[in-house]
Amino acid sequence: MGSPFKPISYTRKTPYRIETKNLSCKLCSQLDEYRSLCFGSNPERGAKFILKDVNCEARPGEITAIAGPSGAGKTTLLEILAGRIPSCKVSGQVLVNHMPMDVKQFRRTSGYVTQEDALFPSLTVRETLMYSAMLRLPGGRKVAAIRVAELMKELGLDHIADSRIGGGSDHGISGGERRRVSIGVDLVHDPAVILIDEPTSGLDSVSALNVVSLLRLVAFNQGKTIILTIHQPGFRILELFDGLILLSDGFVMHNGSLNLLEARLKLAGHHIPDHVNVLEFALDVMESLVIHTSESGDNQFLLNQNQDYKMRMQYSKVVKEKAMYSNSPMEEISILGQRFCCNIFRTKQLFVTRVIQALIAGFILGSIFFKVGTQQSHAALLTRSGFFAFSLTFLLSSTTEGLPIFLEERRTFMRETSRGAYRVSSYVLANTLVFLPFLLLVGLLYSTPVYWLVGLRKEIDGFLYFSLVVWLVLLMSNSLVACFSALVPNFILGTSVIAGLMGSFFLFSGYFISEEKIPSYWIFMHYLSLFKYPFECLMINEYGGEQGKTRCLEISNGKCILYGVEFLRKQGLKDSQKWTNLAVMLSFIVGYRMLSFFILWFRCSRTRK
Repeated sequence: MGSPFKPISYTRKTPYRIETKNLSCKLCSQLDEYRSLCFGSNPERGAKFILKDVNCEARPGEITAIAGPSGAGKTTLLEILAGRIPSCKVSGQVLVNHMPMDVKQFRRTSGYVTQEDALFPSLTVRETLMYSAMLRLPGGRKVAAIRVAELMKELGLDHIADSRIGGGSDHGISGGERRRVSIGVDLVHDPAVILIDEPTSGLDSVSALNVVSLLRLVAFNQGKTIILTIHQPGFRILELFDGLILLSDGFVMHNGSLNLLEARLKLAGHHIPDHVNVLEFALDVMESLVIHTSESGDNQFLLNQNQDYKMRMQYSKVVKEKAMYSNSPMEEISILGQRFCCNIFRTKQLFVTRVIQALIAGFILGSIFFKVGTQQSHAALLTRSGFFAFSLTFLLSSTTEGLPIFLEERRTFMRETSRGAYRVSSYVLANTLVFLPFLLLVGLLYSTPVYWLVGLRKEIDGFLYFSLVVWLVLLMSNSLVACFSALVPNFILGTSVIAGLMGSFFLFSGYFISEEKIPSYWIFMHYLSLFKYPFECLMINEYGGEQGKTRCLEISNGKCILYGVEFLRKQGLKDSQKWTNLAVMLSFIVGYRMLSFFILWFRCSRTRK
């Protein structure tokens, strides 16, 4: 086959040969998946097959393209080869160097590039590849930097190394460059097998040719096995393919070279026009091709027995070597923490807007409730309680804007953990630790102006405790959002659920309805309310302690009729709750983070299975 490239051949130590034998895939419901997972059942009755008796092969050092009309099963076959289809849907065999595929280990030694990019818009090309390399390669930053420098040169990304990825309204690199970066993310750990879904989708003809030419060089120079799906390639792109798997309605119509397909079409009595490429013509006359049923494929793909034996031994050895994560948990937390910081500080909607919002809200609320803390009347007492309630409402509801950020990160998280890049626990811990200083800054920017303008008690310990409560409230809200971002499928449902919960927490906080008047069957919501405990903390901080015994809240006829401690006693509050409530708030933070961990862990384990 002709090729415009004349690269120097490089023999890879561990070649990978992928083949399928009598592979079938059927549609099954969530109930079928559950039964398969729990009981090992695999019901065939009434099943609709997407693939049927597929026998194909992909060799090292070559590009194998999966083509066919829409709905033929191209992406399904690619996902099976990548180990991403539940076992209840698949029958037959997928062999790696003549050995049954170990899905969990194969994901670590292979790279799978989906049609949709999952890149962080705020990171540069170099940073995107560096973080991926540090997570997937042992040896630290120096080894990762060397690998990334080589990879960017290989992918032709040197000239945009310090450009941000961008996306949406934030224009960044071009579509072809984004595709090369996505491929690079899965090449950093030097995988032996690369599977790519529609690498030319959405690209112009020049960009598409550049991407496929790049893959051709990688396959030929480094001996990698590359399998991709493609819809309608042009003449020049077709010339770069070594093997072609042609699907129609789930059946393999052709498995071999492009020259062999042309010969089969001519043998069937067809004349291929000069202006139509072989694949396009084959798609038009698909019915004249006989279904390909050979288990071993064409003879041109057969390897000698000695080479097969070596490949089996090498695959077994690589599986054992790749069994562990590349980094320790602490190293993973450090790397993920750095990436989180970059995303937070460069996302203006989350960082700049949040900081300005906290500062402005502090001054505005301070001006509205100006010096109300120094007044001694029943109206002032109610106004201060209203200030505490509104502050908590503002603080708890204002962190929900982080939901789209969490949901965007979840896409990347699911993809990276499915490849074995890092542990779920490392992700949750890194996310938690990064938000601690950020939310502390937000809390201080809000507390500093509002506390002194409102005229709350003037002791410094009162201000510090107020700021601590505000910080914990922000952390509780952030943990709640992180938890539900792991659970809900999209932003709309997440916003609805979180808004409903916040409204319920506020209703049962004890501000509108006292604890004694809440129906017994709803009392559990009072103790689960995120408003209850910080609201009580703020009240005790303002009216409790030694100064509460002498602080007068209401004066009538020149005589004090209500002191701080008496007011707290009427509310059923004690000074000891000042610290026990903080412990409860801390338990909410830990609890929601733990729940987030278990949800993400369940999602990842289900994906792996």
